[in-house]
Amino acid sequence: MNVSSQIRTRINMIPEGKTFGYADLRIAKEEYQTAAKALERLQAKGIIRKISKGVFYKPEQTVFGELKPDYSEQLRPYLFENGKRIAYETGYSLYNQMGLTTQMAFRIKIASRSKRISINRGALKADAVKSYAEVTEANYELLGFLDAIKDIKRIPDCPVSQAVKILSSKISKLNEKQISDLVKYALLYPTRVRALVGAMLENLNIQANTKKLKQSLNPLTKVKLSLKETELPTIQNWNIE
Repeated sequence: MNVSSQIRTRINMIPEGKTFGYADLRIAKEEYQTAAKALERLQAKGIIRKISKGVFYKPEQTVFGELKPDYSEQLRPYLFENGKRIAYETGYSLYNQMGLTTQMAFRIKIASRSKRISINRGALKADAVKSYAEVTEANYELLGFLDAIKDIKRIPDCPVSQAVKILSSKISKLNEKQISDLVKYALLYPTRVRALVGAMLENLNIQANTKKLKQSLNPLTKVKLSLKETELPTIQNWNIE
């Protein structure tokens, strides 16, 4: 089977509205030139559409016309490289998804350790920020969670006390491995994150290595979050006020 036939067969297996690139089609680099011509022919026939350089999709046909991929699918190619996750969505748009705010951001933020990812394509606009750890499929949700704690005083329409309540509820649903990883990654974040993670874990009576978090803090440093003991009873143990 030649390259064109292989591409057509693999594209037939891809659902409508799902984005794909050369890696998804399992095309060898030495075949890219031949593949590019085959993909151009498929575009000319309207079988596929190009969404950005090296990224395509099969348009979904409806009674209202042709649909483009949804927001998450348009964003997906920027979050992965060679099939591996290297970035994640963060900032106000993520905090909206987490139920921390009702506000949406005109521009989203994309966090990555290895590269700067900025987007300015139609309605999809994003600014690059640097993540505190290398991003993987296994840790990106925890990193986004820790970002929310880092930004807890700046989340629109969400008092710190309300954010603590929501975030504590989410922590209570994590399994033992996730709790261990949460502590591990929290150690890479600023003082307020380490202190607040420790205080929430302690308040929830979750068995975790909070000793490392406590040892990482300067005992003379006060973390000012305008929290009361009635809102988080363990704050004095972590120099939070």
